[in-house]
Amino acid sequence: MDAQAVAEKVRDVMFADDAASRMLGLQIVHVGPGRAVATMPVRADMLNGFAICHGGLIATLADSAFAFACNARNALTVASGFGIDILKSAKLGDVLTATAAEASLAGRTGLYDVTVKNQHGDLIAMFRGRSYRLGERKVFE
Repeated sequence: MDAQAVAEKVRDVMFADDAASRMLGLQIVHVGPGRAVATMPVRADMLNGFAICHGGLIATLADSAFAFACNARNALTVASGFGIDILKSAKLGDVLTATAAEASLAGRTGLYDVTVKNQHGDLIAMFRGRSYRLGERKVFE
């Protein structure tokens, strides 16, 4: 199986058991070794008291894209930490796109940058995730 096929199989296996991402209406629209693109529509039940998308849900979208990117080589990998900067509000009806890209992979640790934009291309958030590979475990056999 080539690297792209592996990444796609990892996406399918992970997404099948990812109730949180499915509940939020996330779609993983692209995946490849060290990268992933996820989308999420902003629904009424995602708005906070100021009628803007809750920042934690924006972080969840970015974290999901990060998870699919860092597992795409079929090496079971978890987050060891992340930080996010919210740069602009997301509103009801927006469709957010999180694009995750591997910045560094060394030994068992990785560093991933994720941008979140709305359907107009406005930058909503910047996320940086740190990953840790769990030995030789795999997402699928």
